[in-house]
Amino acid sequence: MAESNKTEKATPKKKRDERKKGNAFQSRDIVSVGMLIVGFILISRLGSFITKQIRELYIHELSYVSTTYDLTIAGCMQILRESIIVFFISAVPIMIALALTGIVLTGAQTRFLVSGDLLKFKYSRISIVQGFKRMFSLKSLVQLIKSIIKVAVILWVIYTSLKDLMVVAPDMFNSGFDESIAFMMDRVMAIVYKICMIFIVIAVLDFAFQKFDYEQKLKMTKQEVKDEYKQTEGDPFIKGKIKEKQRKMSMNRMIQQVPQADVIVRNPTHFAVALKYDLENDQAPVVLAKGQDYMAMRIIDIGLKHNILMTENKPLARSLFQTVEVNDYIPAELYKAVAEVMAWVYSTKKKGGKAI
Repeated sequence: MAESNKTEKATPKKKRDERKKGNAFQSRDIVSVGMLIVGFILISRLGSFITKQIRELYIHELSYVSTTYDLTIAGCMQILRESIIVFFISAVPIMIALALTGIVLTGAQTRFLVSGDLLKFKYSRISIVQGFKRMFSLKSLVQLIKSIIKVAVILWVIYTSLKDLMVVAPDMFNSGFDESIAFMMDRVMAIVYKICMIFIVIAVLDFAFQKFDYEQKLKMTKQEVKDEYKQTEGDPFIKGKIKEKQRKMSMNRMIQQVPQADVIVRNPTHFAVALKYDLENDQAPVVLAKGQDYMAMRIIDIGLKHNILMTENKPLARSLFQTVEVNDYIPAELYKAVAEVMAWVYSTKKKGGKAI
C-alpha cells in the first residue's frame, strides 16, 4: 500500500542522499558489451602478434626438451618463467584494457560514485525474506528474460553460421592449411560481430529499463516531500517563532538606543521617530528608533524618562516612519524639514529646554 502512494518524483535532495548511500543506477550490460567490443577489437588487431608469440614459445620449448636428456626442476622452472613472460606480453595488455574499459563505463554511469556505505554490513543482504523478495521481483524477472534472450541469440547466431559453413565445408579440404585457418578466423569474427551488434541493442534497452526502475524506486509520497521541505526550509511554525524572537530582539536593541537620541518626532501617539545628529561624525541625521501605536508609546515613555526633546509634526513623523529604516540616514528630500527640527533642538538646548 505504501508503494502505491509513492507518486511524486524524487527531489534533488533525495537523489543526493541516495548517492551518499552508494545507490546509483547502472546497466551491467553496458559494461559487458563495452568490454566485449574492446576485447574483440584488441584480439582482432593483436591476434597475429599473440599467435606469433605462442608459436615461438612452442618451438623454443620443443627444441629445448628435445636436446635435454634429463628434465630437471631448474629446467621446468625455466620453461614456466618463459611461459609466464609470453603470457604477460600477450594477455596482460588486453586484460588491463578490459579492466580500464569496465572502470570507465561503470564510472560514466555512476559519475564515479565511491561510498563507504556499500562496505557496511546490512542484514537485508543475508535475510532470507529479502532474498526471496529480490528473487521474485520485477528486476529479477527482467534479468532472467535478458539471460534467456542472450543464450537464445548466441545459439541462433552459432546455428545459422554453422549452417552456412556446412555448405562450403567440402571446399576447405581442397584448400591449404593456412587458407583454411584464415577462413575459419573470418567466420568466427563474423559470428562475434553479429553477437556484439545484438548485445548492443540489448544493452541500450537494459540501460533504459535500469534508469526507469531506479526512478521508480526513488519515488516519494506527498507526505515525504512535505517532510523533506520542512527539514530543508524549516518548519513554518518554528520559522515563525524564530522570526518573532528575532523581531523582539531587534526591537529591544532599537529601544536601547532611544536614550541616545537628540529629539523624538511624534504624531502625536500613532507614530514616533527618534533622531540623532552628530555634526562631527554623521553626514545626516540618523533614525535610532521608530514605532507605531504601542511601540510609539514605548519610545515616547523612554524619551520622557531621559528628558529627550520632543516635537509634534504629523507629516514628518509619518514620512520618517515609512521611508527610513532604523540606523539609516534620512533621505535628501527630508533634509529641510529635519533641519528645522534640529535647529529648534539646538536652540532649545541652549536655553535649557526640556521635553515637551
